Amino acid sequence: MSTTDAPKKPRETDDVPVPATLRKSLKNRHIQLIALGGAIGTGLFYGSSESIALAGPSILLAYLVGGLAIFAIVRALSEMSVEDPKAGAFSYYATRYWSKRAGFISGWNYWFNYILVSMVELSVVGSFVNYWFPAIPTWVSAAVFLVIICAANLLGVSKFGEFEFWFAIIKIVAVIAMIIGGLAVIIFVLPTASGVRASFANWFTVGNGFFPNGLMGQNSDGSWTGLLMALVVVMFSFGGTELIGITAGETEDPKTTIPRATNDIIWRILVFYIGALGVIMAVVPWNTIDGKSSPFVQIFDSVGIHAAAGILNFVCLTAVMSVYNSGLYANSRMLYSLAKQGNAPAYLGKLNSRGVPVAGVLTSAAITAIAVVVVFVWPEFAFNYLMSIATIAGIINWTIIMLTEMKFRKVVAAGGAPEDSELAGKSGKEALDAIHFKLPFAKVTPWVVLAFLALVVVLMCFSASYRVAVIAGVIWLAILFAAYQITQAKK
Repeated sequence: MSTTDAPKKPRETDDVPVPATLRKSLKNRHIQLIALGGAIGTGLFYGSSESIALAGPSILLAYLVGGLAIFAIVRALSEMSVEDPKAGAFSYYATRYWSKRAGFISGWNYWFNYILVSMVELSVVGSFVNYWFPAIPTWVSAAVFLVIICAANLLGVSKFGEFEFWFAIIKIVAVIAMIIGGLAVIIFVLPTASGVRASFANWFTVGNGFFPNGLMGQNSDGSWTGLLMALVVVMFSFGGTELIGITAGETEDPKTTIPRATNDIIWRILVFYIGALGVIMAVVPWNTIDGKSSPFVQIFDSVGIHAAAGILNFVCLTAVMSVYNSGLYANSRMLYSLAKQGNAPAYLGKLNSRGVPVAGVLTSAAITAIAVVVVFVWPEFAFNYLMSIATIAGIINWTIIMLTEMKFRKVVAAGGAPEDSELAGKSGKEALDAIHFKLPFAKVTPWVVLAFLALVVVLMCFSASYRVAVIAGVIWLAILFAAYQITQAKK
């Protein structure tokens, strides 16, 4: 894996011809914004309506609990990334510290997950474009954005980082503007369309209070609702935060940058999820948030600022581009890592003079294009079954990260730390104490997180829309296990 360790080079190294190797060109500002942007997407702008409908104001607790779980997961990944920064992150770590089978399943699961996520993002990009240009066919919009993002990824990792930096800035500014606007409505007691005075007291006085649906209950139609059911929606809105680990192999100073970006996850969740939704439910009565439009649009509409829909449409368009940009980057690096492990065709492990795994980029883009065609031709099949795999793939990925972290600590304690790590030559308690960025309460935290993820899977079984994902997850894991055995038999 020495190909991930690049020699020191001048600034903007993507344009300097050096031997083919991944470039450590991602700077601190890139990593910070990539990590921040990964937690803000259409799931927050539009998907938050579903979670609010399930739990009311208590959804804030769901985001807090889910946020702590995702923070622990990323901390576990970052513990390994700081000591052993490699492309492919959790797939490489699963191979190195667990088994080749675990690396195969982890890598291909994550790759296919992002293919499906990218499929959905590209298939809906046309709806955002049609807001301004209704005559443009949606497939044309999907094709144009696929080509643009693919070209951007071929330019080099620093260009990818720059794209993500500005995509994230747009999303951050939009959320902060909404929070400031909402606070202004509350502080200056501005009139709202609902006629209900804007106040944080609305969390407790509107629609049966803070816990309108309790922890868990059943509606007259047989569907389940409540705080626990909202946890399922909340957890999947955090998908993408693990991208921090993928970038470690191309980061200038991972020992400083990765810990800083990881630790900042907590305040991001506090501000951009809990803060934003808390303000929204103070201004717009939670029981009037029906999902027909974004809560972010409703908060501005409620005080007469009707241009918000157009602004949010632009923000969501950039969010979709950001997700696909990140997905293509992550997928190309994952294929590169899988090839180096011997778990993917060797051609995917080759780099061009800019340090870009071109074959990985083009292969992932081509498969995504096919998946998008499937959406347009068989939308019901794509969204009911393919997205079910994408839904459960996140749980599989997070589970493997926590299990791998425990394996990593066992290997380190046995004296098997990477040779280029400060842990090299140490064993036992001395080695574990020398870990630069430790997972807090490492003996207990992984088990708590695994139990929490198991609870989420159980809760998914109570929802008709998520139940198929659990069934698909079992089938999907069986397919991955079988694929690994077949590839090994051929070798």
